[in-house]
Amino acid sequence: MFSGYDSIASIYDNINAEIDYSKWADFIESAFNKYLDSKPELVLDLACGTGSMTFELHSRGYDMIGADSSEDMLSEAYEKAFSKGISNILFLRQDMREFELYGTVGAVCCCLDSINYLTKDGDLDKCFAHVHNYLDPDGLFIFDVNTPYKFENVYGNNQYIFEDENSYGQTTYCGWQNEYDKDSKLCNFYLSVFTEEDDGSYSRCDETQTERCYSLEELKTHLKKCGLEFIGCFGGYDFSQPKNDCERWYIIARAKK
Repeated sequence: MFSGYDSIASIYDNINAEIDYSKWADFIESAFNKYLDSKPELVLDLACGTGSMTFELHSRGYDMIGADSSEDMLSEAYEKAFSKGISNILFLRQDMREFELYGTVGAVCCCLDSINYLTKDGDLDKCFAHVHNYLDPDGLFIFDVNTPYKFENVYGNNQYIFEDENSYGQTTYCGWQNEYDKDSKLCNFYLSVFTEEDDGSYSRCDETQTERCYSLEELKTHLKKCGLEFIGCFGGYDFSQPKNDCERWYIIARAKK
């Protein structure tokens, strides 16, 4: 299922509060410096979600486009933009497998394992082909994926609970159960979100999400097929080589035209 995060859009940032977007953006900028002749003027944040990376890169002087398929996630991004007084970021409701832009961009970033949500045969090629189409010649594609180690040892068939309290003192509980199939390489996440209402009662919303585990060789093959030259796979923001227990790969590719 290609999920739009409808149930958890409002608490998505809190669920991912441990993510250091500043350090992640440092890595992206370092990649620009290492692999590009000049700083890209226009950058696409593909599957931008609530726009955290979009705003971080915007604050560093990049013209930004944020694209996401979820209306709810984009609504959160718009609210952030309004609160920050930012009006010059273009947010588009676009599917990462068939997005359309008004022209090419110097770089595309795709963060927080969004690529793993491409679960059907052909999805990866559709996404990578569109990225190649809208990148300037030699433009960079920077993305991350959850690793096979994470699917097998962290997600597995485990269960998790998250609790959040908003500024009005209302509580939201999010519980999810994982179900990973080693044969299909698909991991289902069954989420139940309980949100406290004004009268103290709780509303419940259920959602199922699915991610697909990709090997590094699969990713390399599909990148090459779509005209993207594989540059490197890294285990951290310091461009270190990934270890066997690495939970996230950071991958950089270049558009060859």
